[in-house]
Amino acid sequence: MRRPGNRTSSHRKYLPKTSPDLIRLRKRPPFRTVYPMSELSAPPPIPPILAAPTPRRRGLGLGSLVILGLAGLVGLGCVILFVASHLLSGGNTHTHGTGRVGASELVETTLEDHGSDDKVAIIEIQGVITGESPGGGRASLVDDVRDQLQRIEDDDAVKAVILRVDSPGGEVLASDEIYEALRKFQIDTEIPVVASMGSLAASGGYYVSAPCRWIVAHPLSLTGSIGVIFHGYNYRGLMDKVGVRPEVVKSGKLKDMFSGELRLEDELPEEKTILKDLVAESFARFKQVIREGRDWAAKANQTNPITGGRTLAPNWEEFADGRILSGRQALDLGLVDELGSTDAAIARAMTLADIDSANVVTYQSPPHFSDFLRFLGKAGVNRIQVDLGSINLLTKLPQGRLYFLSPTHLH
Repeated sequence: MRRPGNRTSSHRKYLPKTSPDLIRLRKRPPFRTVYPMSELSAPPPIPPILAAPTPRRRGLGLGSLVILGLAGLVGLGCVILFVASHLLSGGNTHTHGTGRVGASELVETTLEDHGSDDKVAIIEIQGVITGESPGGGRASLVDDVRDQLQRIEDDDAVKAVILRVDSPGGEVLASDEIYEALRKFQIDTEIPVVASMGSLAASGGYYVSAPCRWIVAHPLSLTGSIGVIFHGYNYRGLMDKVGVRPEVVKSGKLKDMFSGELRLEDELPEEKTILKDLVAESFARFKQVIREGRDWAAKANQTNPITGGRTLAPNWEEFADGRILSGRQALDLGLVDELGSTDAAIARAMTLADIDSANVVTYQSPPHFSDFLRFLGKAGVNRIQVDLGSINLLTKLPQGRLYFLSPTHLH
């Protein structure tokens, strides 16, 4: 039986006209609302377009003021640095053909002031020894050492020199030029030069120390590595894989000797022979420098009441096979005279110079405008680099040169 609430309009005819249910059905509102056609066809009203508010003009913010202030300080610093470098050089800077300053314009800096009229000058040999200029009007390491020696020679108050070495070595020619400059300086001036080895004074680092009157090494210093190396890569196999083939026109069969583009089967037998002869010649020069330097130092020290200097051990050449030596091992072989720090080297230098006290000074180039510009950024050089994990085919040193260098520093 259907409930009254479920009845539909189809049941109206079965209801009496006076039935309350029929009366309620008649009073119900219609099931849908009918809108006039005008309202259905009319589009919705378009909201009014409001004009964008005019932005308020603002002054410079705190951040902008800070940036402008820093830029002003940078510009002022550039001007001050340029003026200071000009004044420190006496306003009449003498330059060489490369644009660098000369020996007379080097600025003296006091490292230790003991109130003495005598001086001990320090010359630094740091990093890879090379004859190339770093640019920016700066001298190469070879020219810098020559200028400092000339400046020391012109200063009568300097009684001794400390050559502080912290270098893995470098180019054969650059090392030999520094060696000759130190040897000639000591002969001409009779001012003793004492080498003080830092953490590393290997190969070319020892080469430049050999002519010194006295050599001081720390027990944990790494030295030795007496030898010559000629280093390069053969990348022809890689070129074949990527489809690159070199086109070479040469005047002689050995013009492209030891080229990285040659296939191994195309290398001539005499190439290795020629390179081995070059290496052997430089190696013989290395041993000659050690022998002459240590013998001269031993004779010079015997003329004065100085004891404790070492002479070369009879078997020292057995250890001249490229191996690294500690400071203590070098002392046992007679390659160094004493174990100690830079302070011990300074004390020994004053003993050799027969002075009781001295100020420790150094001579450096005056500030250059390019030094300040380095802080503003450095332009990069676009180049292709092949990375094969731990093998880097782009060595930092120029190829095709002979080096007095520890092989661990070739990259």
